[in-house]
Amino acid sequence: MKLEEKHLAQLAAVVETGSVTDAAARLGLSQPALSRTLSAMEKRLGEPIFEPGRRPLRPTIIGRQLAEHGRIILEASRKASETVQRFRTGSVGTVRIAGVPFFMDAFISRMIGEFQTQQPDIRVDQSYGNLPELQSGISSNQLDLAITPLGIVDASLGFVFTPILPGRNIVACRTGHPLLQKRRLTTKDLIDYPWIAPLPGSPLLADLHAILLSIGMSEINVRYSGGSLLSVFNYLEETDALTVLPHSVVFAHRKDRRITVLPVEIPQPARTLGILRLADGPRLPAAERLAQHITDRFDDLRQLIKRHENSIVWGMSGEGGTGR
Repeated sequence: MKLEEKHLAQLAAVVETGSVTDAAARLGLSQPALSRTLSAMEKRLGEPIFEPGRRPLRPTIIGRQLAEHGRIILEASRKASETVQRFRTGSVGTVRIAGVPFFMDAFISRMIGEFQTQQPDIRVDQSYGNLPELQSGISSNQLDLAITPLGIVDASLGFVFTPILPGRNIVACRTGHPLLQKRRLTTKDLIDYPWIAPLPGSPLLADLHAILLSIGMSEINVRYSGGSLLSVFNYLEETDALTVLPHSVVFAHRKDRRITVLPVEIPQPARTLGILRLADGPRLPAAERLAQHITDRFDDLRQLIKRHENSIVWGMSGEGGTGR
């Protein structure tokens, strides 16, 4: 004998409330329709499922056993409805996010941690990439969000770009670097020291070449290349090497690393850090919620970063030019 799952769930509701009227209201049914279902079940079983004349309703042995199966179905249905509701509001799901390595390490990974303390049921899968890989990942539905610097010429049809932080590069060095003792700095002073080359494919690599052109050089003394942000910081702290970094990345670690801004003006790229998404297609609510969190956090940080930039005496050394 096959009983319909929805009828078992309805029976469970009646047993739970002790009333056909209350159970019908909970299930969104009419009281006559629910009464007909119960009568049909008893006829099919050939057994009563409620003890006659008892109020509130009391199930028989078979009624109680069937109601237990129905309770499991009813609970599963409730959980499924809750899951759908939480998915629609962005409280559950998996977000796939990737971005340029230095910004992901300096800012985004921490923001993801902050976000997940508020939304513990959202999983975040993070990876790294430069603009071509990020655009490919977004286009092929392997990524939901991408964090990348983007210039006007880099914008492509089919994508939406939300700016979160204006671009600003600096030359970084250790806090005890000899160049910080000079009364006046120029780009010519950068020639005499070794350099750390940015990761291959990084926009910073093109920016380093722009610095070389401004100095009038075709190449510099590269001693180290291809490292992560942590390895670049470690190397800078132990040597007199220089490197080009986003100012905001140095700002993020101004208190926990012996790295600072070398106060010399360099050519600036026409790029802005932002969030890249597909222009069309469905948006994952959890991804939109994370994107909003990142946007809000950068809204908070933008003025602090600008204030730090304004405190640097560009082109001069001394106490005010350390970027600390």
